[in-house]
Amino acid sequence: MPMSAATLKVELSAAFPDASIEIDDLAGDGDHYRARIVAPAFKGLTRIKQHQLVYAALKGKVGGELHALALETSAPPEGASTDGEG
Repeated sequence: MPMSAATLKVELSAAFPDASIEIDDLAGDGDHYRARIVAPAFKGLTRIKQHQLVYAALKGKVGGELHALALETSAPPEGASTDGEG
């Protein structure tokens, strides 16, 4: 059974509570998403390390319950804050 966008956002928000997270359903099928995550936890990390944190937070669901996930991750600019909305 595919993962809903709402469930995906809840799982990511639990792992990155101070992040701004946007979820887009790319194919309209509940199985192919893009997640844009801006989180202080990503500060100083390479893009690969950021993505590894996201995959770890999803606990093996990518490739199973969640068929495809395109990630856009970054740390907030210096002096900026995220509000967890998005």
